[in-house]
Amino acid sequence: MISRPLISPRFTRITLVAVVVVWAAVVNLGARDGSKDWVILENCHFIVNPANDGDSFHASVGSKEYIFRLYLVDAPETDELNPARLVEQAKYFAITVPQAIEVGQAAKEFTREKLSEPFTVFTRMSDAMGRSKLERFYAFVQTKDGDLGEQLVRNGLARNYGFKAAPPGLKSSQQEVEKLQQLEDEARQEKIGGWGVNAGRLNVRAQKPAPFGVFIAEKKTRPHATSTPSPGIFSPTPKPRVPIAPGDRGEPSKSHPKEKTPLGKIDVNTATEKELTTVPGIGHVMAARIIAARPFRSADDLKRVSGIGDKKYAKIRPYFN
Repeated sequence: MISRPLISPRFTRITLVAVVVVWAAVVNLGARDGSKDWVILENCHFIVNPANDGDSFHASVGSKEYIFRLYLVDAPETDELNPARLVEQAKYFAITVPQAIEVGQAAKEFTREKLSEPFTVFTRMSDAMGRSKLERFYAFVQTKDGDLGEQLVRNGLARNYGFKAAPPGLKSSQQEVEKLQQLEDEARQEKIGGWGVNAGRLNVRAQKPAPFGVFIAEKKTRPHATSTPSPGIFSPTPKPRVPIAPGDRGEPSKSHPKEKTPLGKIDVNTATEKELTTVPGIGHVMAARIIAARPFRSADDLKRVSGIGDKKYAKIRPYFN
């Protein structure tokens, strides 16, 4: 009979701890780089924080705290810390800057109410930047009523505008962008939210809300997982008949060559994400960082944007006036 060496309980505990540490390290690296797979975070809880607004908020997942920023939608600012962006948002809704702040506050309260119960987050851990020291990630957020971004737009509290990604199960963001445009058109026609400020209908909600997008996580998703990549499935509503508005920033097809931008053409403070990404060396993530860092005194201030070092600055600076 061959005797087997005994493994002490202490050694087993050390081994398990080592495995967990290594797993966590791999997960964290994946989070920083931006995973190609959807990370599904279930049973998330809203955290009250002064920095929260309609499209960006603090949340806890187990023992972890994150800041999430919604894909594809943009709610007005809640203060005057970013005047250039606030002016742009007010112009979009055809209202004054003080009124835009009112809409932003209403959107903040709407999101707080919708997230008062546990919710699910779908994210690829793509960096959304922000003023906080805590990392902020782009995400789709599902409440018991469906996609939060769609609900904000349908109630006139956010615009169809923002960093794009194809929702889980879709190959392109275009279908979701078109649906958001339809929801925005309906809110505008009903004069509710930001579209109804001048009619005293800021806090009026949609009377006939459309079915909102629903995300379905696989049964194998770990409870309270904070960063385990898991595939997701998106159940979109039928493609709307209303065509996307002219000039909308639809996702460009990868089969077409990148549009060439003449030197000195781009205005660093007013350029859209699409215009910024025509500059060689600027992708969607960098474009979002530039937009978030506005306003600039001049294009020379691009050096202060995270990720723009001396070499990249020298490469992109000639394209800005």
